[in-house]
Amino acid sequence: MRRETLRWANDAVELLDQTLLPHEVKYIRCDTVETLCEAIRMLRVRGAPAIGLAAALGMAMAGLQNTRKDSTGFIIEMENTSRQLAATRPTAVNLFWALNRMERIWRSERLGVKEKKQNLVNEACSMIEEDRRICRSIGKHGATLLPDPCTVLTHCNAGYLATADYGTALAPVYVAHEQGRTVSVYADETRPLLQGGRLTTWELHDAGVPVTLICDDMAATTLASGVIDLIITGADRIAANGDAANKIGTMGLAILAEYFNIPFYIAAPISTIDFGLENGSRIPIEERDATEVTHIRGNRIAPEGIGVFNPAFDVTPSSLITAIITEKGVHKPPFDVSLRESL
Repeated sequence: MRRETLRWANDAVELLDQTLLPHEVKYIRCDTVETLCEAIRMLRVRGAPAIGLAAALGMAMAGLQNTRKDSTGFIIEMENTSRQLAATRPTAVNLFWALNRMERIWRSERLGVKEKKQNLVNEACSMIEEDRRICRSIGKHGATLLPDPCTVLTHCNAGYLATADYGTALAPVYVAHEQGRTVSVYADETRPLLQGGRLTTWELHDAGVPVTLICDDMAATTLASGVIDLIITGADRIAANGDAANKIGTMGLAILAEYFNIPFYIAAPISTIDFGLENGSRIPIEERDATEVTHIRGNRIAPEGIGVFNPAFDVTPSSLITAIITEKGVHKPPFDVSLRESL
């Protein structure tokens, strides 16, 4: 059973609080921009597409709450809100894509303030429906790459919890499962926040897809055993040449895949591709709080006073990627050509 990751409800944003999973399924209501920003920063909502959708809903909410009746004052307040949301997570390009899309409405010179407010709500809700169609299209294209039977290895969480529907990396799995094919998943636990262990296993098990959890450092042995047919992960930002930023640990999997001659795929919507970046060296990498590494669920596991390096993402070179799956199809190298053709 796929649950809603986020939704528009009574002029506010409701989110499935992913920090409570798998122990508790609870929706939280964000009725101010401040509470929504906190939810994004604290990973109550996460996954590049879902972050973008949350930001779009946040701008719609801010529009309704904006009390300025003159266009200039309305725009100034919306600019402040957009900056607040933009500062929450620097790596996922979908956040900025969504904010830019909403900006075209609240900056419009041909719309009055009242029209802007309604159009912001309509646009945010339409983006959710659009993301559902995109997820299903990614799943349809990606499923053609899965043999029957098939065992997929994935990293972090790129299923419906990260989007409005099927997900990205898990979309081909869900499509194949619904087609009655034999498909199973191995999920890396994904330290330090265990998105694979907490979220991916939970949603796959909930959907009736066989799933096996492994620690991150078991991936090489698992691949060497021959049980894995292919690897699919999501992405938070893809450069024009195909270099892909995803949850920390993804690049290591890609290196292992090349060594063991196993196909390595990235699945993401076109909106995740940043054509303004020539390559992945320019992708900003978010560094998060040290306590995410030194603590698990509030319990300290490392000595006090040590140094901690906690990058949330790494960048997989395009040379290690077999293909990139988007809603437009399966794109193969050279990516600087195939990705631009998708436009």
